[in-house]
Amino acid sequence: MSTDAPAATYRPGTRGAWRAPGRVNLIGEHTDYNDGFVLPFALAQSTTVTAELIDGGPRWTVRSTAVAEAVTIAAEDLVPGRVGGWAGYVAGIVWALRDAGYTVPAADLSLTSDVPVGAGLSSSAAIECAVLTALCDLGALDLPTDDRPRLAQRAENTYVGMPCGIMDQAAATLCRAGHALFLDCRSLAARHIPFDLAGTGLAMLVVDTRAPHQLVDGEYAARRASCERAAALLGIPALRDVIDLDAALAALPDDELRRRTRHVVTENARVLAVVDLLRAGRVRDIGPLMTASHASMRDDYEITVPEVDVAVVTALSAGAYGARMTGGGFGGCVLALVDRDATDTVATAVADAFASNGFRPPASFVAVPSDGAARVS
Repeated sequence: MSTDAPAATYRPGTRGAWRAPGRVNLIGEHTDYNDGFVLPFALAQSTTVTAELIDGGPRWTVRSTAVAEAVTIAAEDLVPGRVGGWAGYVAGIVWALRDAGYTVPAADLSLTSDVPVGAGLSSSAAIECAVLTALCDLGALDLPTDDRPRLAQRAENTYVGMPCGIMDQAAATLCRAGHALFLDCRSLAARHIPFDLAGTGLAMLVVDTRAPHQLVDGEYAARRASCERAAALLGIPALRDVIDLDAALAALPDDELRRRTRHVVTENARVLAVVDLLRAGRVRDIGPLMTASHASMRDDYEITVPEVDVAVVTALSAGAYGARMTGGGFGGCVLALVDRDATDTVATAVADAFASNGFRPPASFVAVPSDGAARVS
């Protein structure tokens, strides 16, 4: 299949708008690249791409309301790492589509987003999946929806150079309003789990700590490498395959590998327990599992920072049923499961604690489980 189709094939001037959401992960952190289980849900906050087909050879001009200058991506730029910054996520999608044999139409793309950047809410996957959905629709590309997360993940892994798992792209593509997405990251089997917060008088408060959130600089990759080393030493494909945790810990040669392994294995178990509780309608009872997840990320995986730890402790003291950091770590956001009429109380308590500790003021909002990527006009 040619990757450079004649412009006339695509009716230049055809345009539309597509959105893909950010996400929070209810539970299941750093389990995705270990072939484990995750339970994200999509946010109402999203990236919208307005796209128009254009005449000419392979060329994609991208603009963002967040920056002044447009970026033009030509065929020679479709080499991993050639385009950096936010435009690299767009170039990565075009590259991944063409590398998979799809003909990608030339287009002008304009991006706008209200997903906070650097907050662990997967603003990058929102860009990737909005652009992917737009180009698939505009080019009539026969790429089934269930296959799109894997292609978007490859764009981020190989073109951008971020060794993320598949959770973010799956959430941005597949999520359903009023549900969390239970995803088996090995088989990619996905089930929509009812997550009725409003019906139980509860709310999920998201606290953006505004702490620095940098993952591509090596810490994320180091955690992934440790897990792969532990799995190799144990003679299993991935840490998801640990059956006897005590035996696995005894077989590993150093404490760091033991702690990384313990987090992944116990976190997978917590995901399964939360799914069972949600299916039983026991939403409030997931709180202690959220808090245990945070303790595991803090002590065994060592990916929290003082801001997120203070936010969790303060939210719990102010009445939250459970609280945990969400996202890859080293900053970002905290989730707190609270009574619906207590969101302001908990948010204010966290803001006061941040002021007392000399941290930057946090930002808080109530998360609403929302739909995945779709055309909006």
